[in-house]
Amino acid sequence: MEGETRTRVNDGIELIQKAGGHLFGTDALLLAAFAEPKRDGVAAELGAGSGIVSLLAAGRGKYAHIDAIEVQPEMVDLARRNVALNGLDDRVTVTGADLREYRGGCGEYAAVLTNPPYMRAGDGRANPDAVKNASRREVYGGIDDFCACAARLLCFGGALYCVWRPERVCDLFDAMRRHAIEPKRLIYVYPDPESPPCLLLCEGRRGGGEGSLFTAPPFILQKDGEQTDDCKYVYERGQFGERFKKR
Repeated sequence: MEGETRTRVNDGIELIQKAGGHLFGTDALLLAAFAEPKRDGVAAELGAGSGIVSLLAAGRGKYAHIDAIEVQPEMVDLARRNVALNGLDDRVTVTGADLREYRGGCGEYAAVLTNPPYMRAGDGRANPDAVKNASRREVYGGIDDFCACAARLLCFGGALYCVWRPERVCDLFDAMRRHAIEPKRLIYVYPDPESPPCLLLCEGRRGGGEGSLFTAPPFILQKDGEQTDDCKYVYERGQFGERFKKR
């Protein structure tokens, strides 16, 4: 359609995006790789946007089915077209719903994946594009709302996989524990060896006991600007290496 682009991303997935809109990035690719497979289980994605995380996870066969939940009508339409474009209609269902009110399949999901907006609704200058603004700011719910919805959907022992900003880590942990999801595995991702972490990948368990694993830190780029072996492994295999899973 006019004003859209079509891009081939990892695993041969093709993605329609709105030109100048909120584009997929490293955080989505890392989240899809971070999520551990439960091949006979059903998963949900909260705040699915264009559907890229669900598409990558479905393309790798990580779950039997994925329900992608998105509130913005424009993005619901876009995600559905992306699912159809990649022939994944039988493995991904896109539902238009506000996660603050969504009650479908309570207690039935083995996993919930989410790449929620990182900024509070009032932080910084709002983007005049309503869709892009809502993709970056907590317009349709904050991190507490995302964790509350995840807790409703997950079965006991089910996993929440979230990508988040390190500077708001306390908000994430507080929201998870408030809704009985215990942080269990955490990866701080660094852009390069000279910089502070740019992303946090967190796996939590509904009803899990205390105790968290902080893994070795992966770097996206080397000092010379080339991709690291860890990054290449993730991009090529759609998962993290074993040293990022050890307990």
